Amino acid sequence: MCGIAGKHNFDGAPVDRALLTRMADAMFHRGPDEGGLYAHGPFGMVIRRLSIIDLQSGHQPISNEDGSVWVALNGEIYNYVELRDQLRARGHAFRTDSDTEAIVHLYEERGDHCVDDLRGMFGFAVWDQRTHTLLLARDRLGKKPLYYAVLPGRGLVFGSELKAVLEDERVERTIDLEALDAYLSLHYIPGAACIFRGVRKLPPGHLLVCSPRGITVRQYWDVPIPEDPRDATASDGATIDEFRERLAEAVGIRLRSDVPLGAFLSGGVDSSAVVAAMAKLMARPVVTASIGFHEDGYNELPYARLVASHLRSDHHERMVNAPGPDLVEKVAWHLDEPFADSSVIPTYFVSMAAREHVTVALSGDGGDELFAGRPQHAAASGAVAGGGLRPQVLFHPPRPPAERRAVQPMAAGADRRRRPARGVQARLPEGRRSGSPEPDPLRRPEDLPARRHADQSGPDEHGAFAGGAHAAARS
Repeated sequence: MCGIAGKHNFDGAPVDRALLTRMADAMFHRGPDEGGLYAHGPFGMVIRRLSIIDLQSGHQPISNEDGSVWVALNGEIYNYVELRDQLRARGHAFRTDSDTEAIVHLYEERGDHCVDDLRGMFGFAVWDQRTHTLLLARDRLGKKPLYYAVLPGRGLVFGSELKAVLEDERVERTIDLEALDAYLSLHYIPGAACIFRGVRKLPPGHLLVCSPRGITVRQYWDVPIPEDPRDATASDGATIDEFRERLAEAVGIRLRSDVPLGAFLSGGVDSSAVVAAMAKLMARPVVTASIGFHEDGYNELPYARLVASHLRSDHHERMVNAPGPDLVEKVAWHLDEPFADSSVIPTYFVSMAAREHVTVALSGDGGDELFAGRPQHAAASGAVAGGGLRPQVLFHPPRPPAERRAVQPMAAGADRRRRPARGVQARLPEGRRSGSPEPDPLRRPEDLPARRHADQSGPDEHGAFAGGAHAAARS
């Protein structure tokens, strides 16, 4: 993962380089490998980079051939190889092999419509010096965060993290009561809202254009919903074959990396499917990481071990103890905003375990959202269709079966331990064993990563795995 930040002064005053440096320092944990700064007149931006692709020459920010357009990227463009080949064929000259440079040349051709051709997880900024235009864009499902604050009559500040934006003392820090109300109801702050009234989040699938004509925010993508998704002729076999093809392609394109790559493995359906696809595509054993708890009701290691043995992965396990207050406080600091999903703690632990062996990790997060796997999805499908939803291949019209199966909700008090958790959504134990000491969670506190990367189709990316985990879901 990386972190980007910047400021555009509307009055034409030179941007404050000291402010840019403070913004970069606030995100050092996101990119320990190197930093970069671009400043020209009223605009400047910085990046903290964790190098994944083109380690030697992929420095950022990156410009086009004549230095009139600059880009800084947090994330990864999965289809950059195909885009680079197409752009070279049309006469563009590339100086690096990085995925970031494809954005700047694509922008030269298509302006803010460049996002339409990108597959990936990203939050990026493009500065067009010729027209004094700033483009901010966030990926389709919001895997990467992007905050911004408009200072009326003065300028616009943006950053991958809220704490970078708040380095500008002029940003309003009043608590947004509507955002707080949403958090208390939903356990996170959705959409464009932010806990501070003066700051906004660029929503998933949206872009922002700031030019001398003003500021506009528009949606460039939404989940495609076919007018009539029913296809009575589609067989189960055909749907399964299509899903396998799409999963293999989605996983394969995410294996492009110049650093060690592995996967989180819980033994659930989602992470196991991702690792199985990786095992077929990679020439070496997949490096997998799992965590376990001393309480049997929450321990998923037997499931993960079974899958790892079957797929012959290079498997690594860690036992986890309940976190102390210091770790909880540290995670809360990295989250930036109130966030009440306790799964961020075990995901933090598995990220720490994986980081000992790899820099990048794929995960199974997002499967429930894509394939209606949560209890509320079943309830919604029953209310709307009088039956259950079968997992369907998205983005090519979905194909429900001719006969719909009713979803049977789990009875109250039923034993849920027989069903492994999906992805890495392991729950924390409610407490320590009686009489047991209270050790550090993984007994190696000095190795705690700064953030974990929640590469999922949930509300936002809050917390980040050092190196960036890639979900197998098409983005």
